[in-house]
Amino acid sequence: MVSTLSNLIFYIYIAECIMATLSPYLNFNGNTEEAFNFYKSVFGGEFATFQRFKDVPGLPGTENMSEADGQKIMHVSLPIGNGISLMASDSMESFGHSLTVGNNFYISINADSEAEASELYTKLSDGGTVQMEMQKTFWGAYFGMCTDQFGIQWMINFDYTQH
Repeated sequence: MVSTLSNLIFYIYIAECIMATLSPYLNFNGNTEEAFNFYKSVFGGEFATFQRFKDVPGLPGTENMSEADGQKIMHVSLPIGNGISLMASDSMESFGHSLTVGNNFYISINADSEAEASELYTKLSDGGTVQMEMQKTFWGAYFGMCTDQFGIQWMINFDYTQH
């Protein structure tokens, strides 16, 4: 645990030196909405994004989704200060996701360019595991996910609409 924490602190330090934004991304087992209403009561403010799975146009796998799964949270973002947002989604067993406490968070990097996003992704995934190749997404971003060689999970994002 100390080694993982030390690695995480090192990554956060490095990211603060070279990145515009670094945010924690949490996964929940169907109670994201409850958790984020709690976090909103703690930190104040309003949700920057609040999107249910049923509201995502053309998301693969949603055509036969149950009503209960459709109500789950696909993405929520709550600004908590100093350019940092707390973000999350519900883990969907019907999509093959498995949530275990300890694997239910990512470090999300918002890169300053598509080239920077690709470079970070390539370096972080080297020796690790690719979860989602870098690609253009329906939400207007260039995005990918990986686990580095030390077991730290990363989301790399370049938002076209912000640049």
